[in-house]
Amino acid sequence: MAEKFDEKIDEKRDVPRAPSFDEKHSEAEPSSPTDPDAVIPGSEGVTYGELASLRHVRDSFPLASFLVVFVEFAERWSYYGTANVYNNYIRAPLPRGSTTGAVLRSDRQFGIAGALGKGQPTSFALRTFNSFFVYITPILGGILADTLWGRYKTIMVFSLVCLAGHIILVGSAAPSALAKDGVSLGLLVLSILVIGVGAGCIKANVSPMVAEQYQGKMHKKTLESGETVIVSPEVTIQSVYLWFYAAINFGSCGAISASFLARDHGYWIAYLVPTAIFCLVPLVLMAGKNIYVVTPPRGSILLETFRVIGMALAPAWSWNPVTTIRNIRKPDFWDPAKPSVYKEGHVPARITWDEEFVGEVSRTVAACGVFLFFPFFWLCYSQIDGNLGTTAAAMTLNGTPNDLIQNLNPISIIVLIPIFDKVIYPFLRRRGINFSPIKRIYAGFLVAGLAMVYASVLQHFIATRSPCGPSDPALCEHPDDGSPEAGTPWPANINVWVVSGPYILVGISEIFASITSLEYAFTKAPSRMKSVVMSFSQLQTAIASAINFALTAVNVESRFVWLYGSFAIVSWIVGTIFFIVFRDLDRREYQLNAIGKGERQGFAGETPEMTSHFVTGREAVQEKH
Repeated sequence: MAEKFDEKIDEKRDVPRAPSFDEKHSEAEPSSPTDPDAVIPGSEGVTYGELASLRHVRDSFPLASFLVVFVEFAERWSYYGTANVYNNYIRAPLPRGSTTGAVLRSDRQFGIAGALGKGQPTSFALRTFNSFFVYITPILGGILADTLWGRYKTIMVFSLVCLAGHIILVGSAAPSALAKDGVSLGLLVLSILVIGVGAGCIKANVSPMVAEQYQGKMHKKTLESGETVIVSPEVTIQSVYLWFYAAINFGSCGAISASFLARDHGYWIAYLVPTAIFCLVPLVLMAGKNIYVVTPPRGSILLETFRVIGMALAPAWSWNPVTTIRNIRKPDFWDPAKPSVYKEGHVPARITWDEEFVGEVSRTVAACGVFLFFPFFWLCYSQIDGNLGTTAAAMTLNGTPNDLIQNLNPISIIVLIPIFDKVIYPFLRRRGINFSPIKRIYAGFLVAGLAMVYASVLQHFIATRSPCGPSDPALCEHPDDGSPEAGTPWPANINVWVVSGPYILVGISEIFASITSLEYAFTKAPSRMKSVVMSFSQLQTAIASAINFALTAVNVESRFVWLYGSFAIVSWIVGTIFFIVFRDLDRREYQLNAIGKGERQGFAGETPEMTSHFVTGREAVQEKH
């Protein structure tokens, strides 16, 4: 291929144009997945025939990946260790005789920690806003990382922002603040905003950063048994994200200590411990600075992406939407944006990218279509972050804090991830069963719906057994008749651990759907846009929170039975539509992942090596000097 930049002058404006990328069609035909002897682009001599016939195994993880995993562990501990006790903190009033939210020792068998006493609707509104805000701010972090600072610097800067938010949260729970009407609530809202910006911008970047530490290529290896296997980057990335997600849930177990600390010592202590844990984040980031693999930012990458889409869409556009959709579905839809379709010397000046980048953008657009179905999955997940806690509060606790039960979700994930990584997924691969990303996501939708069916049936039994009837079982109290139990909670005669079912089932659904979405966002995004695409994936959680917020009127105990049941039906219907629409992507999985891994011509103003080169922190420092 001809590889040169054609500097031209715009005669109409009489100013220099941006350098254009000029290349011709290659004489050699690209390797085809239909040819079993064709070598897979980006691999070390692995053919399509070997890809189909040999067993796939994962590679080992680099040290840098473990450091990033620890960063995520500490950040998630601090986030969940605070957010998971928001429900009681906001909803319930101070227990009798308490100035910190702690329950008197004599009342701990049935007592519930609390502080602000704003009720279920206010608690639901603030918790839903927190979930919405923390998943919309990743867009900011993704843009800053991909276009200006890079992932490492962005995570470092916003870790300091997040730390400031945690300090404000501790102040909101101080006894002196709780004693003044409105002060604690104001500080809580401020902390939610500051933590939301910090945690969101970290979240957009730590997920792609952990996977990009692995730079291995697909290759063959002979085991001691004599079996020849393929060491697969795809399987390795899948495994990386399984353990990355395990770290998230190890961190979220911090809420276990928070529940007991809030009940026994008060909320300021419960919030102080996660703040101290978060202090480890910037320390670990600095400790590994010289070994992290980093992707240099490209300031124009978003503009170039929109140009690719615009150039492809322009000739396909029609006032007739049916015609437009038909044109978009054509195999040559992306051709107008490819440098190779133009004659040598006639490539438009605005094309500053190579052929591979167009393929990466087309793959990314398809992946973003996959993510658009996820709000309906996250609607089911959102129920374990509050409503099911209220359900648990109406059950017989026997000294168990009601907000402790939701930690069964991360515990189940921690237990199940090694089983999936070491037993279930390898077993399926040995049997030649391709449990590909789209199938895994579909399975996640189905299991999430099953969790909501369980919750709906359980809520029905609570409503029928509550001494106060079905309206507000969680608020039911013994009558003020002078007895020792007067004014204490009067729960339904159902043990609180029965509510564990939905938490465990949602955990299984996350292993199928949520972890796969991280993997999909990383493998389908261009190397210079992984943070933005990851943030778009996470944006779907914010959309789910917005939908959930719109359902505030039905987020009351008396309607939980129908609410849970409706979410189950929606999850099953949407999941089935999702599978029908995207099942073809599974057939092209390895073909899609090969885009961008072959020979590159580079962006305008960059050599091919610069376009595809990842550097370590030490190399980046050396290049500056």
